[in-house]
Amino acid sequence: MRRGIALAIALALAGCTLSGGPTVSAPPFVAGAAPKPMRSNAAMAADILDLAFALESGRQISTLSRFEGPIRVRLAGDVPSTLPKDLSHLLGRLRDEAGLEIKKAEDGQAEIMIEAVPADAIRRAAPGAACFTVPEVGSWADFVRSGHHATDWASLKVRRRVAIFLPRDAAPQELRSCLHEEVAQALGPLNDLYRLPDSVFNDDDMETVLTGFDILALRALNAPELHSGMSRAEVAARLPAILARLNPSGGAGGAAPVQEDGNWRRDIETALSPANSPTVRIDAAARASRASQRFAAGDPRAGFGPYVYGRQLMNRDPDEARRQLEAAARAYGLSRLTEVQSAHVAVQLARLDLATGDPATARDRTRSARPIAAAQEDAALYAELALVEAEALDRMGQKAKADTLRLDSLPAARYGLGPDTIIGQMRRGLAALGPAKEN
Repeated sequence: MRRGIALAIALALAGCTLSGGPTVSAPPFVAGAAPKPMRSNAAMAADILDLAFALESGRQISTLSRFEGPIRVRLAGDVPSTLPKDLSHLLGRLRDEAGLEIKKAEDGQAEIMIEAVPADAIRRAAPGAACFTVPEVGSWADFVRSGHHATDWASLKVRRRVAIFLPRDAAPQELRSCLHEEVAQALGPLNDLYRLPDSVFNDDDMETVLTGFDILALRALNAPELHSGMSRAEVAARLPAILARLNPSGGAGGAAPVQEDGNWRRDIETALSPANSPTVRIDAAARASRASQRFAAGDPRAGFGPYVYGRQLMNRDPDEARRQLEAAARAYGLSRLTEVQSAHVAVQLARLDLATGDPATARDRTRSARPIAAAQEDAALYAELALVEAEALDRMGQKAKADTLRLDSLPAARYGLGPDTIIGQMRRGLAALGPAKEN
């Protein structure tokens, strides 16, 4: 299940809401194969086991389930224009990088059915989710007839049929992010772990496309040495040899002890839930920020708590928001694996720079972070960074450069944020921050 947290908060703070279907033809960034994960195979094995043998609720799964054989994928519903190309690119990566036998269905029969439905319908069926996956269901109509009930993932012995429901009226990037995470979960892990710095299997939603970690996890879980019905202990016994074969460069090093989320996770989810009042959310974010200090250096949870708290305080207490975001920047800055998280922090600090009359610092922050967003194929983040930088340039009297940057980043903005009306609203929100521009 993808929550769509990062983009949803960004749009909310900018005074924007998604409406209507954006008209774009292709994503502005298409990277090559994902680099190998920067962790030992022992650490990789521990993460894979925790992903594959638990649900997001924390409930444990007793046996491995997966598809046994070729996999066909079919699109259904009112399919947005960007989705077929994004699906083709994803399936190509799964074949080439993960070694899976997967392709688009040539007829109506498919193991994975992807249906685009209204976002409102998804929210009613799964509050808090941007998209989700259910087993043993063939269509949205089947799911509705079942009373929004589905087969329990934990009871599956083998996966035969899975349905993925995406919001057809979301921005193209949100659709693609949903596509990557939900297809990956249909093929492998069912859990999400906040401790993972470089994976779509993390509810912080910072990663928007499959990473090297995700590809290796899918390759391992679908390796011929494993099969549906195996216990956690049986999979654990075979993973070291599988990973040594698939990732020989990850042979050195052990797995560090896992620090459990505990109450931190509960507070994070309370802080991020729009169903809660602002006071409840801010109090929970404050607790999560304090608790984040106990996580080890390089653990993304150390930065995510103050990041969420800082985002909650942007309009209420800008000074404390800056202190929290700077704490997040320090935590994320300790690891190469959290570069995209650092870029998310940078754009919020740059907004505060604009609000306090320091456009030069805002320009420098965003200019440094834009290449990171591009490398991560994160058009929404790239576009927001570019719009903040352009506003900073305007305030510094460099209107021609600002106009060029806005024009050059427009394809990314349309793919990442949606219709031009939303882009315009974000621009007006930035213009309204802090001191008036000097003419």
